[in-house]
Amino acid sequence: MSPAADLSNPHSLPTHSPRLGQKKWKRKRERGKVVWYRKKQFKGILGLVCLVGLFFIFDGFMLLRLQLDDETSGNKDMSVQNSPSISVSIKDGLKKIGKGKMPRKDTYDRMLALAAHSLAKNKHEPKDLWQEPFVPASAWRPCADHRHWDPSEGNNGYILVTANGGMNQQRVAVCNAVVLARLLNSSLVIPKFMYSSVWRDVSQFSHIYQEEHFINYLTPDIRIVKELPKELQSLDLEAIGSTVTDVDVPKESEPSFYLKSILPILLKNRVVHFVGFGNRLAFDPIPFQLQRLRCRCNFHALQFVPKIQETGALLLQRLRKHATHPGSLDHYLTGPFAEPNLKGKVGHAVKASRYLAIHLRFEIDMLAHSLCEYGGGEEERKELEAYREIHFPALTHLKKTTELRSPALLRSEGLCPLTPEEAVLMLAALGFRRKTHMFIAGANIYGGRSRLTALTSLYPNLVTKEKLLSATELKPFMNFSSQLAALDFIACTASDAFAMTDSGSQLSSLVSGFRIYYGGGKMPTIRPNKRRLADIFMKNNTIEWKIFEQRVRKAIRQTKHVFERPKARSVYRYPRCKECMCLTE
Repeated sequence: MSPAADLSNPHSLPTHSPRLGQKKWKRKRERGKVVWYRKKQFKGILGLVCLVGLFFIFDGFMLLRLQLDDETSGNKDMSVQNSPSISVSIKDGLKKIGKGKMPRKDTYDRMLALAAHSLAKNKHEPKDLWQEPFVPASAWRPCADHRHWDPSEGNNGYILVTANGGMNQQRVAVCNAVVLARLLNSSLVIPKFMYSSVWRDVSQFSHIYQEEHFINYLTPDIRIVKELPKELQSLDLEAIGSTVTDVDVPKESEPSFYLKSILPILLKNRVVHFVGFGNRLAFDPIPFQLQRLRCRCNFHALQFVPKIQETGALLLQRLRKHATHPGSLDHYLTGPFAEPNLKGKVGHAVKASRYLAIHLRFEIDMLAHSLCEYGGGEEERKELEAYREIHFPALTHLKKTTELRSPALLRSEGLCPLTPEEAVLMLAALGFRRKTHMFIAGANIYGGRSRLTALTSLYPNLVTKEKLLSATELKPFMNFSSQLAALDFIACTASDAFAMTDSGSQLSSLVSGFRIYYGGGKMPTIRPNKRRLADIFMKNNTIEWKIFEQRVRKAIRQTKHVFERPKARSVYRYPRCKECMCLTE
């Protein structure tokens, strides 16, 4: 070994050693790999940033398109886009409900964003969206006004009724009382309406319905008087056992119950006073002509007073801005005021606005009674529980002493009213375009304006009676919830399409029945199957919009089938039966 190549000293190795060259080449190759990897990593990050940037650009484009749609849409006076709630984004608006305090889970943020993108595409509406199956529906014609009996003398005594609830519950109670008066061969005293701590309305029968028309129209059926004879007015009805409450009468009692239990009291004391009378007469079994009388009362005998008819006609005029003729149901709803509102519009070239009416049953009384939860957390639970304790003490007691179904189970079974967010997702999935004119019925929506953010953001042409009528025009109705409900009834019943969000609502039931009875197969009603919708909404975190659309449309389409009234179901809601309507060949 050469002394120059001292292996103990690495610095003494020759620079031209082959082993040293290999090590340098390896180190260079490793440094090259690191540089190559870092370049690739940088390109990947840059690509990801570009992808995110493109997403935001696309999102901004969609939002800009939505805004441009608003600016170019006609009938700007019908829009609530200038209201403060419209300027709030969906995401911000859904963070709070109630009195602006209660945080809620943004359960439907993802679906609402998908709905917004879908509406921005401005796709064509499905052909059957504003229609119902015309041929089978038009085969049924109104015939409850046909009579085949002699007038009742009403000589067994007098029936007094003090009906509870709101306008719609009271309407049902009135018609049931008419049937009961005929059944017991008694005279009916004009019904009275009970003051409720929930509704806080002192309105009586003559404030809402035309009293003389009611009496005269039903004269061939029963005897109606305005008050008790003087000799009976001084009686202590409770003391003599003539006061009958809902506790004394089972719900949906058959005629045999009244003949057996009530008629003897009537014959003995000459008067019976029913207090409450909510849903206390069964729909089946009941004699044919009595059932027809029920329909005759609801669809023919109860007409709104001129004050309500006139304002209702004004409301319809503003909803159908360019109409040159009244709607097919206007005459039945607003009487002589349907035509005069059209002065100066004959020959107008602009197409009349059609509108969708929605009954958003989302008031605190409904929510408290449902025992469901609506995303407001502990504060919401405390508020609804406090309301229950005051207005539904029996329900509060039941909740404390009985193990009831959980809110989640109630929702999965379709027993909870649709929330505003669920309602707007349903409408968007059905295909209603963003420019659709919508009328919202209902007062005091729980959560206030902020809870309507999803609706007003996706459908800016959304109005209420408070938006369309001036303060002066509404003043005669303020503090009279039943009279305001009558205006909602008119606007919903006359609409080109009507959507309910809770099948248990009396207003929705009466409106849909009225549209069936007088609509001639041209007045579609959207009746959501809440159990099926609940199953669809439960997949909101993963379901794609196209699949969501398909499933919602299928669920709603199945409720549009024309069928005869099922046994024991309400003739007010399902008048397609031989007692109320005639089936033509």
